[in-house]
Amino acid sequence: MTYIAAAILVLLILSAFFSGSETALTAASRPLMHQLEKDGNHRAELINKLYHRRERLIGAILLGNNLVNILASALATSLLMTMFGEAGVAIATVAMTLLVLIFSEILPKTYAIRHANRAALAVVPTINVLVIVLLPFVRTINFIVRLLLRLFGVDSHASEGLHSSTQELRGAIEMHTTNAEGEHKESGVMLRSVLDLADVQVVEIMTHRKGVTAINADDPVESIITQVLESPYSRLPLWRDEPDNVVGVLHAKALLREVREHANDPRKLGELDILSIAAKPWFVPESTALLDQLQAFRERREHFAMVVDEYGSLLGIVTLEDVLEEIVGDISDETDIMVHGVHVQSDGTLVVQGDVTIRDLNRQFEWNLPDEEASTIAGLILHESRRIPEVGQSFRFFGFRFEILRRYHHQIKTIRITPPAEDDTEE
Repeated sequence: MTYIAAAILVLLILSAFFSGSETALTAASRPLMHQLEKDGNHRAELINKLYHRRERLIGAILLGNNLVNILASALATSLLMTMFGEAGVAIATVAMTLLVLIFSEILPKTYAIRHANRAALAVVPTINVLVIVLLPFVRTINFIVRLLLRLFGVDSHASEGLHSSTQELRGAIEMHTTNAEGEHKESGVMLRSVLDLADVQVVEIMTHRKGVTAINADDPVESIITQVLESPYSRLPLWRDEPDNVVGVLHAKALLREVREHANDPRKLGELDILSIAAKPWFVPESTALLDQLQAFRERREHFAMVVDEYGSLLGIVTLEDVLEEIVGDISDETDIMVHGVHVQSDGTLVVQGDVTIRDLNRQFEWNLPDEEASTIAGLILHESRRIPEVGQSFRFFGFRFEILRRYHHQIKTIRITPPAEDDTEE
């Protein structure tokens, strides 16, 4: 009788071990284990291998766990029936349910959840041996399970289509930055922006051709030098005959080198062929994803590209800095011209220039205005209203109120935006 009680105790301990191991190995941080494996941790390597063979892992643990639980219950029933007769069945059922639930399920799993990484590293050598020993039995059981699933029309090899690694990353970022402040919140914004690079097109972040400083290649050299010196930019498009016909990109350094070489002979400088020192223009489609454009910038070792539409017409320019600003936010230096496109008013409204991008507003004020059909706030109003609005007209879209303050010809220049009240946002 003493031996049976001792055997039941050992089986309950084994049950607790299996339950805790299952929780620890499934709850352990995959990124942490991946990094530990790269650092040479053998146990982390075992965890990663077992994770990629989850059917074997879960099958072995469940097989061992159910085996010891059933055996412990059978021994307890036999023992208590010897002591109390037929009433021993009821007593054994209640006693074993409480013992298994508390000491073999809730207690080890609670510990494993709170110390998942440490517990996983501790138990993985033993579990790995168990998986190897029970492999023939687990394969047989998995084969039977797959047959049963096939009878019900379930493909056991199909993966869950509703989720992806990118969505998991987004969820993890949102979970860790929802209530974060300061640096952690900024880090969350940057991480979300990195994931968005594949979904954002260059047309959404480019500088429109109306805002591009370009130089007529046929201007006198003295005039071109003056325009370059007065410009805050280091690269300037060169056009000929018409502004849309870009024939080169002039780098300020290349021009200054020529000026230095001809400093002693101004006449030769005046005869300089500007196009001979200009780089060839690089044209990219407006639909190019930012991730692809960033990779192209790196491969070509260039920082400047011309954006064209499907008809080959010039739309604007995109630079490496534009792409990086999508990740880290606005990058300003001593040569930048600071254009204040957003002015927050004392009454909570915002006076916004029409060419301010929706992405910038969403990022700065944590709004969720759609940017699929339009890249600027003026474009959003035109798309939603289906008209060219008059000054003074107001519209309400997506809970926001948009009032047209200024218009130049058919272009919306200034808008007053009234965000939804906090109560409306929460609803």
